[in-house]
Amino acid sequence: MVLLYTSPRFLQHHTGNHPECAERLEHILGHLGADGLTERCTLPQWLPAEDEVLESVHQETMIRSLEQLAKTGGGRADADTVVGPESFDVARLAVGAVCDATTRVLSGEDRRALCLVRPPGHHALRETAMGFCLFNNIALAAQSALNQGIERVLIVDWDVHHGNGTQAIFYDEPRVGFFSVHRWPFYPGTGDSDETGTGAGLGTTRNVPLEFGISQRAYREAVMRELEDFAARMRPQLVLVSAGFDAHRSDPIGSLGLEVEDFAWLTAAAMAIADSYAAGRIVSTLEGGYNPPVLAECVAIHLEGLL
Repeated sequence: MVLLYTSPRFLQHHTGNHPECAERLEHILGHLGADGLTERCTLPQWLPAEDEVLESVHQETMIRSLEQLAKTGGGRADADTVVGPESFDVARLAVGAVCDATTRVLSGEDRRALCLVRPPGHHALRETAMGFCLFNNIALAAQSALNQGIERVLIVDWDVHHGNGTQAIFYDEPRVGFFSVHRWPFYPGTGDSDETGTGAGLGTTRNVPLEFGISQRAYREAVMRELEDFAARMRPQLVLVSAGFDAHRSDPIGSLGLEVEDFAWLTAAAMAIADSYAAGRIVSTLEGGYNPPVLAECVAIHLEGLL
């Protein structure tokens, strides 16, 4: 089975007419329920992340700033990132989910987990929220794994936007490999192929920037070639996935021309790496995807692959 993390509480990160809205998760949960996928999963209970966990990645001043913004009625953390009155607590619950999933997978309770959380995380930097993201959920999961004694973690990010926050957080960390396939040139302006890490982390970042208009075949060939090589270098003991679905051809603010079945293929590719090196241990968390009905289809096929 798969550990499936989600909660109605995630709908309370209110963003108004923003693309990253509660409707995304409502469509996902409705689709999974109608397909009978939810009942095939284990639904754990978990707690929000404490400050100590958040501070393992983020600066305390950033955490307190977001908390104060929410307490005073909300606003914008940056031009793109909406914070509502409930957003700080909801974001803590999202971090709690990915960290709890990581702990349970490492303990052997199950080998696979999917966290359907809001807000997303991969643009958030140590010092600031950014790009719809408050806390960097996947980075906090990776740090949690390191704190539990894991020596090598691989993060696979297939969101159409480069995961600049995740890259920056682990750019000099030799124990965390960051692999990103994304549209280029595109927001947030990072993720060129010459960005490979620094210091002790040199060589532990692998970017696969692809131009808009690439064929599905060329996309798959590039991912498989680069991911297999990078995984062989990292030999991860845990695979984490930043699962964004905005590379789908109908996404209104992204797109790399992918179809729903391409996300089944990406899921299989990530699971093959997990099976080869990490005893099948994989934790996936929701990032982007802004066409709610199509997003729901993509998440469903992703979950089917994990099952």
